[in-house]
This record gives sequence, C-alpha cells and structure tokens, in this order.
Amino acid sequence: MMGYICRDLEGTTRSGPGPVRRTFGGRHGTMATYAQRSGEALALTGQDVREILEQGLAALGRRLRRVLVLPPDFTRFHSHAGEITALLYRMLSPAVQVDILPALGTHFPMTEGEIRTMFGPDIPLERFFEHDWRHGVDHVGTVPGALLREWSEGRLDYSVDVLTNRMLFGGYDLILSVGQIVPHEVVGMANYTKNILVGVGGPDMINKSHFLGAVYNMERIMGRADTPVRRLYNYGVTAFLSGLPIVYILTVMAKNRTTGRMEMRGLYVGDDDATFAAGVGLSQRVNLDLLAAPLRKVVVYLDPHEFKSTWLGNKSVYRTRMAIADDGDLIVLAPGLREFGEDAEIDRLIRAYGYRGTPALLAAVDANEDLRRNLSAAAHLIHGSSEGRFRITYCPGPGMSAEAIRGVGFEAEDLGAMMRRYDPARLQDGPNVLPDGEEVFFISNPALGLWALRSQFA
Repeated sequence: MMGYICRDLEGTTRSGPGPVRRTFGGRHGTMATYAQRSGEALALTGQDVREILEQGLAALGRRLRRVLVLPPDFTRFHSHAGEITALLYRMLSPAVQVDILPALGTHFPMTEGEIRTMFGPDIPLERFFEHDWRHGVDHVGTVPGALLREWSEGRLDYSVDVLTNRMLFGGYDLILSVGQIVPHEVVGMANYTKNILVGVGGPDMINKSHFLGAVYNMERIMGRADTPVRRLYNYGVTAFLSGLPIVYILTVMAKNRTTGRMEMRGLYVGDDDATFAAGVGLSQRVNLDLLAAPLRKVVVYLDPHEFKSTWLGNKSVYRTRMAIADDGDLIVLAPGLREFGEDAEIDRLIRAYGYRGTPALLAAVDANEDLRRNLSAAAHLIHGSSEGRFRITYCPGPGMSAEAIRGVGFEAEDLGAMMRRYDPARLQDGPNVLPDGEEVFFISNPALGLWALRSQFA
C-alpha cells in the first residue's frame, strides 16, 4: 500500500505507510482518515487537491471498476466539489466507469448549463443522473421513536424511515460523497452523512429531520457538531447502510478577505466520524464570524445564478439571525428570485401558510394534513421567520412580485432603488458607512458562513 502525507490542523506534516486508523464503532469496524491536509492559513492548489485524492484512493487499496460520485448541486457551487468531481473523473476514467448523482435533496434538477458551469466540459452528460427524492429511493430501515424522544429532549417521538437513492445499491465498488463542511441551519454543520440521507435521501427522513431541527431551535444547532439532527443522520447510515462502500471527500472553504476569492483551507478523505470532526473544527474557526455586539442593519446580496427561491435565499435569514439586534433590519437583495420553494408542492405550501412565526406555524401543522405530510416545508417556514424580533425586507427582481413577497409575511422594496443605495459592487463584506452616515453590515453570500455573537459560542 502506498504511503501518504497528511497535514494536521496546525499545519505540521506527518507521513506513514497507510491511512490513519481509528477503532470507531460503525460501518466498517476499523475506519479511517485516508488523507487530509488542512490549516487556517492554507490555500490548497489544484495540484495539492490531486495529490490528496491520489493518496486517499491509493490508501483504500481497492480494485475499482465502477464508482458512484455524489457531489452537491449548483446551489453549493462554492464548495469546490465540481472541480473535485471533474478531477476524479479524469483520474479514474476510462478504466473505471464513473457515474455522477448530484445530491439535489428537494432542489430543482440541474440544467445542462449548470452542469457544465460546475463540472466543466469533459464529463459526458449521460454520466449524470437525476435524484428523485419522492420516487427514486429505497427504504432500508426505521429509526425508532424512542431515540427521537431522547435526542429531541422529549419534543418529538415519531419514528423515521431511512431512505436513500436506489442507485447506491447498484453494485458499485466505491461511493464517493463529495461536499463542503460549513455551518448549517438544520443539522449544525453540513455534509457527511447528511449527503446520504438528505442529499440523495427520501421524504420521511427529509421531512422529519428538518422538523426535528426546527422544534429543537435552530439557534441551538447552527455551527455545532453534535446536534439531534446529526445524531439521526449518523445513526441512519451506521445502522442501515454499513454494507455500502461509502467514503467522504470533504472540503472546508473560506473567502480571502483581500482578494474576495474562495480558497480551500482543508480537504479530508475518510469514512469515519473523526474525519468529519477534524473538518468541523477547522470550519468553526474559519466560517464563523463572531461579533462583539448585535447588528442594527444587515444587507445581504443573493447571487441570481445561485439563489432563485426563498427556500435557498432564506439563508440570508438563517445565517444572520443570531447577530441581528432586536428591532433591527435585514434587507435581502434578490435579483434572481422566481419561486418560494424548489419543489411545486413546497412552493404551494409556502404561499399558503407563509413565514408567520413558530406559534402560528405549529397551529397550522396541527390543523392541516398537507403540512403534516411535508414537515420539511413546515420547518422551513419556522426557520424563515424572525419571530417578530427584527424586520425582513426582500427586494425581488422581475421574476417575483412585491405582492407575492408581502403575501408570505415579508416586507418588500424596489430592487432598483435598494441596489442603488446598497450597491454590492461598492460595499465590502462586513461593516460599511454610507456617505450619509448610515451604518450597514454587508454579506455578499450568506451560504459561506454563520454570523453570530461571540457570547453565543462562549
């Protein structure tokens, strides 16, 4: 077995004859970190990434004929997963059949243009497959309600069906789950087992896990590794999918504050909790923007190519809510907004029930079967409300009317006027003072981090 080089979080280098082995209860008995390189000041190059992937694949020591890659979709464009997937394809094919199943979750399918923008021109389109979260999954087991009661501290006691895309059972020699570790509103820190049970998962797990996070309180979850939802995902994969040859390729990305470019601070290849935990530690250091005092006015820009729905655009709410002052303002510049949900039924539910706050939403769940059948939508409506604590003003482009915005419980303003006042091309990420003295805190992409008060993570 080939040797490898592994750099720890402090940047020191270790080498050895094989992977870092850990005895850790779970999928393959003895599991491993096969390769990693990480550090708060690192900016990994394309050559670095290739070397780490080569080290990880060599350390696996498996003869490969068919490989399935599970990257995120276009909504995670900045994860660098597109480049990694394209590199894996070049490294493995044509000797190995490489199939690619983007982890859509409930999102819109990727267009050909999005596929080419994210994954490049070289992978044949017939190698990409579309995840159908409602009909393309198999049931593999059930998480008992007693565990949900324990994890939710008595708030919920339903059982949860574990479902995942049936392609995973297609006899692949290796399944590579590729994605970014970053603070997340539902699970705490994104990726790892979430990619298997939500990204390519099915309705019961998606609906009930999202609702679990909402009733537990997202502000107790965001930016944290050990949460009720994380326990649910890890249990589901360990208990029911231990026979699958899943290996995770996890990135940690951060914006260079001087150049504005996204840089890779860490890359991890492994199949155990400790691999994920190492990445979480780095992400918490580079992706959490912890502030000394609450913010009175926050302006968030939503890239029109990435954010076309409030289902995604409400990251502007989730990722800033812990930092916004009582009676403060969140202004969302949303030129590409065209829908509320990424799924026709979820879009209908958002329009019907709106972002009205937790008490109103829980009453609506009790009274309406359509919401009970779609608890992920219910959770989203809880997450997207300020609970009356601060104002949320959406400024939509031509694809969404101000009346529709107001109809779901947000305030609305004219995009052109607000873009002239809060010009994303002129504002810097972080605090800004306008010519008339107004102070605003600007965020150019809410998906890249979490903004909160230092006292909340003390």
